[in-house]
Amino acid sequence: MTGDKRDIIGEDERRRAGLIWDYHQLRHKVRPCDAAIGLGSHDLGVAGFAAELYRAGLFPALVFSGGNSPTTRARFPRGEAVHFREHALSLGVPPEAILLEPRAGNTGQNIAFSRDLLSAAGIKPERLLLISKPYMERRSYATARKVWPEVEVICASEPMEFDAYLASIGDEKLVIDMLVGDLQRVMEYPALGFAIDQDVPQDVHAAYLSLIADGFTSRLVTR
Repeated sequence: MTGDKRDIIGEDERRRAGLIWDYHQLRHKVRPCDAAIGLGSHDLGVAGFAAELYRAGLFPALVFSGGNSPTTRARFPRGEAVHFREHALSLGVPPEAILLEPRAGNTGQNIAFSRDLLSAAGIKPERLLLISKPYMERRSYATARKVWPEVEVICASEPMEFDAYLASIGDEKLVIDMLVGDLQRVMEYPALGFAIDQDVPQDVHAAYLSLIADGFTSRLVTR
């Protein structure tokens, strides 16, 4: 995976990014659900955590959803969902428990296409678990509440501290770019009809603006 790397991320930049990291995580209490969706991304930890939650008996059916993006094409050449499924199978999830949705190119499609796939399989959940990378919880929740409002949504991600996550990905600049980009989407997508509104605390918004000024901009949506 490549990004616009820097050799050094300043401590104040890391602190401000940490505010955004904390905001993105909803810290829902994970409960048994009728189905789960593992949202495709560059982070294979999503599939690993989904497998862990399946083995814990929290849901009977698991959808992996996602095609490719510029961030994941080299890492997962056959598509995010395909690679996530293979990883979950290697961790003991039985093939009959996994549904594959390999076409989605954005979060709205992840939710809508997975909903349709579950329905075609005769599964109409009342409570749904969304499993994502840690800093995507809030945006995935806001998107699901817009696209699939009749289902109760619980969000979960691999439990990791910010510094540990930075180390696990190996590209601090890219991760902070993504934190900033996801926050932009949280703020701007409701007006476009893609998500529900979410309040953004003043200190989080200030951190967002200052990180943009510092050049963490590669994942911003441009118009």
